[in-house]
Order: sequence, then structure tokens, then C-alpha cells
Amino acid sequence: MARALIVDDEKLIVKGLKFSLEQDDYQVDCAYDGQEALDLARKNEYDVVLLDVMLPVFDGYEVCQQIREFSNMPIIMLTAKGGDMDKILGLEYGADDYVTKPFNILEVKARVKALMRRNHRQNPPAAPKEENPAVIHIGKLTLNSDSRRVFIGDQEVNLTAKEFDLLELLLSNPGKVYSREQLLNLVWGYEYPGDVRTVDVHVRRLREKIEENPSDPKYVFTKWGVGYFFKG
Repeated sequence: MARALIVDDEKLIVKGLKFSLEQDDYQVDCAYDGQEALDLARKNEYDVVLLDVMLPVFDGYEVCQQIREFSNMPIIMLTAKGGDMDKILGLEYGADDYVTKPFNILEVKARVKALMRRNHRQNPPAAPKEENPAVIHIGKLTLNSDSRRVFIGDQEVNLTAKEFDLLELLLSNPGKVYSREQLLNLVWGYEYPGDVRTVDVHVRRLREKIEENPSDPKYVFTKWGVGYFFKG
């Protein structure tokens, strides 16, 4: 049974989302302020977190940022602010997706299902003992597709689900240049309603985590006017 955490101080919204997800057999926990949300997120691993921005104690951005310090559980921000910068800010703090209020619950459920499909992959067939194609080594960088873990040397890098998917795609196709539109479709899905700035934000955050000097990258490069590519 999939498990969801709904975080919003508007009890009617929580009630509606909870009822709708439970109709699809989700196990649902609810929180009404930022501290309560963090307490639940530290105790449980959720398949998805629906996180409002405007919350008592800690706002949604703070909650998202703190969750990212210990977990990569998928997070969808619920925001009454429809401005581009507000959406980008949510992605900067580690959210995987966002929905602007007022929203249709069916849209939220569609986003949840799409996000869970992208994050619950079946394990690939076992590799021969002499090699493990699920593990890729490039320079100091190691990516394990099975465990979805990334290391720089011996230090593990804490990536969000989307950051990992983006890196895995680029790393698996070194030298191939992907346009921002291609990356948006391949990593976020054709049904994703966001725009290519989502890709730029995630590339920037990825570089900050895996590059010694993000302004002079050694792994993820920009092909000006075209898109991004990986160079080992």
C-alpha cells in the first residue's frame, strides 16, 4: 500500500485530499504545521508528500529543505502563489513538482501517480558476477542505478529523485547533447505541465552537488543554444 503525507493548515483541503487518496487505497497521514510535518517525515518513509507553502511554525520551503537533508521522498508543493519565481523557488529547495491553488483534486492525483510511476522502477535483471552494468564509474563519480545512490569518491551525494534521473540519463549517454525540451519529456514525462526552466534549475542544483566548481563543470556541460551533455 502506497503511503502519502498531506501537509496543509486548511483542514478542508486536507480532508478532501485525504478522502480522495484513500479511495485509491493510499495510507494517508496528515500534518497541519511545518514542525508536525517534519516529525512525521523523520519517522516514516512516504511514497509522496503533498506540501503546502504557507504553513505555521515552518513554511513549506523550510520543510522541503529540511526533508532533503535526510530523505529523497518525492515532494509535490501546493502553492497559492502562481508566480514563476515561487515555482522555481520550490524546485530550488528540492521539490519534485508543484500544483497551484486552487487545484482540481483529479489533477493532484494525476501528478501523484505520474511521480510515483517515475520513482518506483522495477529492479533490472541480475548482472553477471564479473560485471555490474548498473554501476557506472566516471572519474571520481560513481552511480548505482539499482540502489539509486551517487558517490563522489567515498562521499555519498544526496540527490533528489529528479536530480538522480537527470544525472543517470546524461551519464548513460556520454557526449550526447539533449535539448532542454528533450530532458523535460524524458525525465519529467510528456504529461508534465512545467516548462524548460525546471530543467535549468535541476541542472544548476545537480552541478552544485557533484562538481568541485559548479561554474567550471567537469561532468555536466552546456552546449550553448542547444542543451546539456555529460562528459567524463
